[in-house]
Amino acid sequence: MPASPSPKNPHLLTRGISEIIDRKHLEARLKKGERLRIKYGIDPNKPDIHIGHTVPLKKLREFQDAGHTAVLILGDYTAQLGDPSDRSEARKLLSAAETKKNADSYLAQIFTILDKKKTEVHRNSEWFRKFTLRDVIELLATTTVNRLLAHETFAKRLRDSEPLHGQELLYPLMQGYDSVMIKADVELGGMDQKFNVLMGRELQRAHGMPEQDIILFPYIPGTDGADKMSKSLGNTINLTDAPADMYGKVMSIPDSVMWKYFELATRLPEKEIETMARQIKAGTLNPRDAKMSLAREIVSTYHSVKKAEEAELNFIQVFQQKQRPDEIPLYGIKKTTSLLEVLVGSGLATSNTDARQLLKQKSIKVDDEVATDGSFGIEASKKGIVIQKGKRHFIRVVKK
Repeated sequence: MPASPSPKNPHLLTRGISEIIDRKHLEARLKKGERLRIKYGIDPNKPDIHIGHTVPLKKLREFQDAGHTAVLILGDYTAQLGDPSDRSEARKLLSAAETKKNADSYLAQIFTILDKKKTEVHRNSEWFRKFTLRDVIELLATTTVNRLLAHETFAKRLRDSEPLHGQELLYPLMQGYDSVMIKADVELGGMDQKFNVLMGRELQRAHGMPEQDIILFPYIPGTDGADKMSKSLGNTINLTDAPADMYGKVMSIPDSVMWKYFELATRLPEKEIETMARQIKAGTLNPRDAKMSLAREIVSTYHSVKKAEEAELNFIQVFQQKQRPDEIPLYGIKKTTSLLEVLVGSGLATSNTDARQLLKQKSIKVDDEVATDGSFGIEASKKGIVIQKGKRHFIRVVKK
């Protein structure tokens, strides 16, 4: 039976969307009840997905629930090249083994959002690994260098006399070719992907196919509240974060971006969100309590209601009542060891340089006392010594 999404979801083409190309065409097709192929592509260049990635994925699920075909493309081939958008330099070329491992990890996380049984999954190595030099030449022939250099990232690199590598020019064409191969009717993507998804329309036209419509989404701010959520900036909330970490990260975001999170990272009804905003403005609701509702909602989505409740109790205990959590991970040492070594060995710091920076910032406490000397000796004892990094991370150092 043909899909008829509008009555089921009146917000399908409104909530959380920045731009639609070509809106009238897409609305007409939906009104006719056509079943559409909705494409979303993601490059598995890292093992974890963060909630910024979930914005288009949630919309893809909405289309899926409305009876349309959700087509997920894991760009295992394009990930080896790397998307140059918003990059001041070329990405490191990944191996096929790295992208396969990341892609497998992505699927497990993505299916916490999409209905696995109703999702059509492709890896774009299905077609690109068969490419010959002639295929590459024919792909390049579908556009001009002038058109490619109109890409904002490429233009900026040239203006700033920064290197622009030849393989980077291929990326938009490769992403666009994915739309040709799966016969996409609609493509979803972030605003930074606009050039690439428009290239999909051009390639479809060059292959004598109808052009896909496009739905673009705003960025979700990172935990710093300033920049786009990005792993390179370390401001992400990952789907694989432990419940307590996920809850704590949400609580750390500035109040000013809380409503963007409610809109983009949850499925709470808009009326409910608007009511909370009015209550805060009227002074009848504490912004902290609204943010706790947000944190519960996000943790419940990717873990469970029970885990969210436990994370909230932990947050209240540690941050509001200034108590240590009930369960603290143990780290064993055989003899007295410098604090610097313990920080790096336990994973509280990623390197000696990182550890020294944390100490300089007074972000480390040893048994509730601020520590600044990395050579300070941590004794190996049965009772253990509690080391705290920032507000959320604790370890108890015990005798191995």
